[in-house]
Amino acid sequence: MEWITKDTIDRAERFLWASGRVLEQRRFAYLFGTGRSAGPGAGGGRTTRAEPDRAGLLAALAGYRTPDGAYAYGLEPDVRGPEPQPATLRTAMPVLAEADALHGPDAARLCDWLAGVAGDAGGVPPALPGLRDYPHPPWLIVPDPPVPGLIPTGWIVGPLLRAGVEHPWLPAATEFCRTAVEQVQTTHPYEVEAAVTFLDGVPDRRWARTQARRLGELVREQRLVLLDPAHPEQARLAPGYAVGEYHLPHDFAPHPDSAARAWFTDAELRRGLRALAAAQEEDGGWPLRWAEWSPTVRAEARPAITIDALNVLRAYDGALSGGA
Repeated sequence: MEWITKDTIDRAERFLWASGRVLEQRRFAYLFGTGRSAGPGAGGGRTTRAEPDRAGLLAALAGYRTPDGAYAYGLEPDVRGPEPQPATLRTAMPVLAEADALHGPDAARLCDWLAGVAGDAGGVPPALPGLRDYPHPPWLIVPDPPVPGLIPTGWIVGPLLRAGVEHPWLPAATEFCRTAVEQVQTTHPYEVEAAVTFLDGVPDRRWARTQARRLGELVREQRLVLLDPAHPEQARLAPGYAVGEYHLPHDFAPHPDSAARAWFTDAELRRGLRALAAAQEEDGGWPLRWAEWSPTVRAEARPAITIDALNVLRAYDGALSGGA
């Protein structure tokens, strides 16, 4: 089954050139190329797509880097201000992983910063006290003292382990995530996403498969996944989630080699992917699904959401058996 077409990509490209930040424009060009070598009147028009520009992508990301090696300045649209926050790495880590940039001095400095803000057990909190002085959504609580959690530690540690990164902080952070995953009982979709990201990177694959099976059972028992978009009443929205903020199978398994892929049948994944493809809006972008607390955040979040959707659709192209 073909989930992504040239038209899908072209429409998304027009949206990103019209509405994307430099980072998302560079990220799209790196992942999908650009379809125009020159503008109208210059003899350009559509051509073969350009070679990936890794340096341009990393330069765009570097504009959000803070002096201590972390990231701020609205890189994660929900986290504003100049103070680096672990939650911001929810946006940074996929870009660094895609660009194969989790090695070298910049990544080492980032891990040094994480070690400095981590708790005694190695986990990092979503938000540090400095966020209180800057705009942030009401659901991003800033406790005092900060409380480390599987969110965002799993989202951070998983890609580092998958890339084979070594750092003195990582063994403690890995053990923190292992313990946190084993203790997950009543949960919610974003915590499950963080757990799966960690499971996809942890070297102990036997342990990862065992924990993945247990998490998959919890997801179904607690109705955290919408298996049929035509029947939203069959899923349960977690407390505090926006109306319609459901998670579909591909949200937990964004690529076929994910630890969560085994949770779902091909038919269940097809239904979700069909809904994802159909959600592309008239302007070529995908919609914001979580609560909108600022018009600026909506404008800045949609380009990354669009690239994520394209990545999922491309990852599953031809990967499922059966028809549409």
